Amino acid sequence: MTNTLPLSLLTQEPQLKALPPLALYIHFPWCEKKCPYCDFNSHQVKDVNGKGSAATKNAPGFDEPRYIKALIADLETELPRIWGRQVHSIFIGGGTPSLLSPEGMNDLLSAVRARIHLEPNCEITMEANPGSVESEKFAAFAKSGINRVSLGIQSFQDKQLKALGRIHNGDEAKRAIAIAMEHFKSVNIDLMYGLPNQSLEAAKADIEAALAFKTPHLSLYNLTLEPNTYFASFPPKLPSEDEIDAIFEQNLSLLNTAGYQRYEVSAYAKKGQECKHNLNYWRFGDYIGIGAGAHGKISLPDQITRQVRERHPETYMQAIETAGNALIEARAIPAKDLPFEFMLNVLRLTDGVEAATFSERTGLPIHVMAKGLEEASKKGLLDTNPIRLKATEQGLRYLNNLQEIFL
Repeated sequence: MTNTLPLSLLTQEPQLKALPPLALYIHFPWCEKKCPYCDFNSHQVKDVNGKGSAATKNAPGFDEPRYIKALIADLETELPRIWGRQVHSIFIGGGTPSLLSPEGMNDLLSAVRARIHLEPNCEITMEANPGSVESEKFAAFAKSGINRVSLGIQSFQDKQLKALGRIHNGDEAKRAIAIAMEHFKSVNIDLMYGLPNQSLEAAKADIEAALAFKTPHLSLYNLTLEPNTYFASFPPKLPSEDEIDAIFEQNLSLLNTAGYQRYEVSAYAKKGQECKHNLNYWRFGDYIGIGAGAHGKISLPDQITRQVRERHPETYMQAIETAGNALIEARAIPAKDLPFEFMLNVLRLTDGVEAATFSERTGLPIHVMAKGLEEASKKGLLDTNPIRLKATEQGLRYLNNLQEIFL
C-alpha cells in the first residue's frame, strides 16, 4: 500500500471551486425478516406483542408516524448546510421501505419537497422486497412521486430463496416484477450469484428469468460472507472461486447479448438507464443521509465532511426527540484520506471518470496521487490514459488490490 500524498499536503485543506451534485438518502430500518447474509442496518419488525416477526396491515410492527416525524426533523437539521442547492435524486433504502403505508410515504415525500428544492425529473427510488408487493400499494407509491423501484429478488428458484432466508418464492418474485413494471418508470432487479451449492446451469436460469422481463436495470452481486451475520457464523457451502468466475463470465455474456452494459462492478443497464443516485456516490458526489444509521457526505468550499447517525431505530428517534440531533459522528475528511476515498468510489465504474474530476471533487491537485497512479499502471490495474482514471479489466477483477494502492 502506498501513501500517495507528499508531506507538504498532509495538512492542506481542500479548496473546491464548485460543489458536486447533491442527493438524498433516506434509511428505513425495518424488515419482515432478517436475512442470514445481510449486514445492513435492518431490524426485524415485531408483532403487536413485541415478540416476533408478524408485520400485518393493521399491526406493522413499527411506529410509522413517529419515525417519519423523526426523519423530517433530521432533514431540517441539514438544511443550513445545503441551503440553495438542488437535490437531483432520492433513494429510500433499508430494510424494506415498501413496508411503509402509502399515506406515510406520501407524507414523507411531501415534507421533503416542502423543505428542499428537487431538480425537474428527480429520480426517486424505493427498495422493495417481493413479499411486500401489492398492486394497489405500488400504484399509491407511484402517485406519491416514486418513479424507480429496486426489487430484492436475489433468485427465482425456491430452493435458493429458502437457503437465503427470503420470505418470497419464485412465483412471487415474478409477480412482483410484473406489478412494478406496470406502475413505475424504471425497475431494477437485484440478483445474487455464487449461492449455496449453485451450479452454472442454475445461475444461467436465474439470469434468463430476469432477462425475460426486460427491465432497464439489473444489479448482480456475488454472495459474500460478511462479518456479524448468521452466514459468517454458520457458513453454507459456496461454489469455488473457479466456479464463481465461470458463473460471472457466463452472466456477463448473457447480459451483453441482451443489450445490458456493465457500467459499475455490480450494475448493468440499458443505454441511458443507469441509476443516477448510485452514479452520484461512485463519482464522489454529495448526499444527505437521514434515518437510523444513515451516512452522509457534504462538501463545503474548504472541507468535505462525513456524518453517521444513531444506528438503532429507537435510539435514533429518542435522540431526535430529546436532543434534536441524531449524529454520532461528524468529521472533516483529512486531506491525506481524500485520494483513497475518491478512488474507492470512482474505480468501481467501468468507464472511470475524467482525471480532472479528482481536483473538482477533492480540491487537491492530481499530482498528489502520482506515485499511486504510477504503481497501479505498472501493475496493469489502471488504464495508462493520463486524462482518465479508469480500472483495466484486471483492475476490476482485483478491485480491492487496486483501491488499496491509494490507501
